[in-house]
Amino acid sequence: MPKGKPNKRYTPEFKIMVVETMQKEKLSYKEIERRFELPHRRAADWERIYLEEGKEGLYVERRGRKSTGRPPKLKKEVEEDLIAEMQRLRAENDYLKKLNALVAERVRQEKKHK
Repeated sequence: MPKGKPNKRYTPEFKIMVVETMQKEKLSYKEIERRFELPHRRAADWERIYLEEGKEGLYVERRGRKSTGRPPKLKKEVEEDLIAEMQRLRAENDYLKKLNALVAERVRQEKKHK
């Protein structure tokens, strides 16, 4: 698309009419794009949405990229609870590792004495 030329917006009713015309008259994507002066693949995208989500899907605004920004901040209390639980679990892990090492050492010593 040339610079400085804004993207064209189509009404949901127009999109539905295009898809239904394409299905009723069994037209190809190229024929529909020529008839309605649509950009390449626009009719295919609309038809996919129409078939997957129904007419209501064409009323959803889908412009731009989806946000992949930062996740929302947790409340202070929730964050503190999670940090405390993480510290407790790390301590428990350390304890279990030491206990496992002691048991393994005792088993090793008992095998040595037999």
